[in-house]
Amino acid sequence: MIKLREVAIIGVGMTNFGKLSDSIVDMGVQAAEAAINDCKIEKNQIEALFLGNFVGEVLTGQALLAALTARSLGLRGIPVTKVEGACASGGIALRQAILTVASGQAEVAMAVGAEKMTASPTGKVTGALAGALDQQLDGRSGLTFPGFFGLVAQRYQAEYQSDMEAVAQVVVKSRKNAVKNPVCYLRKEVSAEQVRGSYPVAEPLRLMDCCPISDGAAAAVVCSVDMAKKLSGQPIKVLASVQTSGAPRISDVSSLLTFEATTQAAALAYTQAGITAKDVDVVELHDCFSIAEVVDSEDLGFFEKGEGAEAVKAGTTAVDGDIPINPSGGLISRGHPVGATGLAQVYEIVRQLQGKAVNQVRNASVGLAHNLGGTGATCTVTILTNDI
Repeated sequence: MIKLREVAIIGVGMTNFGKLSDSIVDMGVQAAEAAINDCKIEKNQIEALFLGNFVGEVLTGQALLAALTARSLGLRGIPVTKVEGACASGGIALRQAILTVASGQAEVAMAVGAEKMTASPTGKVTGALAGALDQQLDGRSGLTFPGFFGLVAQRYQAEYQSDMEAVAQVVVKSRKNAVKNPVCYLRKEVSAEQVRGSYPVAEPLRLMDCCPISDGAAAAVVCSVDMAKKLSGQPIKVLASVQTSGAPRISDVSSLLTFEATTQAAALAYTQAGITAKDVDVVELHDCFSIAEVVDSEDLGFFEKGEGAEAVKAGTTAVDGDIPINPSGGLISRGHPVGATGLAQVYEIVRQLQGKAVNQVRNASVGLAHNLGGTGATCTVTILTNDI
């Protein structure tokens, strides 16, 4: 097996998430420039750029986003690549940047994630996102992702005798965390009663159980650990970067209570990092819906099956809990500009490990970011540490 170099994240940046007036390219440039300024390197040191985006061509009509973003940054002649893995596009872009440095093809690489969604009608956005379903089979049924996760919630309730009042605590926690986080779209606290009383979307999910359609961008700069040690700042070491694939269509899903891509990615990542789930201090996971946080937290090994909802209710996943999950506010409160989400998660983990987060977890030294696409068709898990 080829020996890979150790890699570190030396800079991160992101825009606010929400309803923004900037173009998708402008947002990507803003996030990228913030990441470059964060690590204080020169732009001409960047030797490769990867951009994660899912529905940019459908919603904005703009292709060649990686090339346009790179040229707008003043980067010329370097390889630039757009990657797409539905909602995991940002996580995949980061992994490609990490692998490019680890393999020695570049000393410095950048990952950017960007999405522009709010300027389009809701129906058009919903249809574009449904493109991550198999159009030959799932698409004909009229199923959407809220419908799919509604089925997940129904199955979870039936299997574990859980109730949506417990699951609603995911939203309560997320909104509480978002109050102090200026990048978040939804920053007002809510009660479980308000969550359950919001507009029905896909039984038993309510509107507040769903992440909001959003605009935004995030970025990260990576380099070799050897180079990072020579730079000023607070580099964060990559312990593991894993990508797996799972069921790309509903008929391939063996159980609505687990995502095989997540369980596989978690197992591989823990092995690669030489740790277990118990060693993780802070987590940013893919809570596209409230029930998704519950299932994901179990798949990642933080709780036994059927215990995730009660763990949230007990405060175990709060910022001051035993295993803080989504201290940023998560997708539910920060928003979910799909191509940017994976890198926004990493932004939060990096800030946590640097001791600079808005909702700082005490003594955080190991963090995990989990990004999931489609019906669990693709997944990335990234494990980071400040012990470099």
